[in-house]
Amino acid sequence: METFINPFQAIFLGMVQGLTEFLPISSSGHLVFFQSLFGMKEPQLFFDIMLHFGTLLAVAIYFRRDISGIIRGIESLVTGKRKNEEGIKLFFLIIVASIPTGLMGFLGKDWFESLFSRPSIVGGMLLVTGSFLWLTRWVKREDRRLEKMSWIDAILIGVAQGIAIIPGISRSGATISMGLFCGLNRELAGRFSFLLSIPAIVGATLLEIRKIQSVSEISLPLIGMAVAFGVGLLSLTLLMRIIKTGNLSNFSYYCWAIGLLMLFLVK
Repeated sequence: METFINPFQAIFLGMVQGLTEFLPISSSGHLVFFQSLFGMKEPQLFFDIMLHFGTLLAVAIYFRRDISGIIRGIESLVTGKRKNEEGIKLFFLIIVASIPTGLMGFLGKDWFESLFSRPSIVGGMLLVTGSFLWLTRWVKREDRRLEKMSWIDAILIGVAQGIAIIPGISRSGATISMGLFCGLNRELAGRFSFLLSIPAIVGATLLEIRKIQSVSEISLPLIGMAVAFGVGLLSLTLLMRIIKTGNLSNFSYYCWAIGLLMLFLVK
């Protein structure tokens, strides 16, 4: 049976999830950090699932036009009319990118989960996140758009997302950076990263739900979910603007700082 400490922590961790799920600074790393500071030795499984559901809703709302286009593309494939080529291509690239992520998550599941109880490892991975964010400032801008995006690009981004299962490696930071390293248009790198997060979050959530034996408290997880949704929508809007201006590397300083802080303060 899971318990939670107080409403303040529910609101605070909801804000942390909403900010860090989209900003390239690792939501899992921050949740491990703050839950450790709050003395939570055991993972708050149901609460974490609700936080991720809140940010999933934020992605669905923000990218509703892309999602609608993908659905229309699938419908046109079924009917044989192929009216929405962009939606069709996005759909297939997301499937291709999800394959390496799914395989890495399935094969390395136990190892990845063991890292969540080791804050020092999380701190080190935040330093790694800061390093590849820093490297994006040296990327030569090729500005390739969706029509020129290949299945190889999708696989590389999917691998980056798989690596980001490691707590402390930012999912958005890893996938957006890989998109930029592949020469994708800045906006496309951000769009594809967050659209790719939808099947990843849904899949991970379904796996975690099976572990829940009982839920004794629903109000605090709901509060956390609502806060994560609202803050997540704002931070997603902010990050997409930052990506377009090419200032993603500025987040490296924060990742280095919080990574060092975790290494020294959390055992």
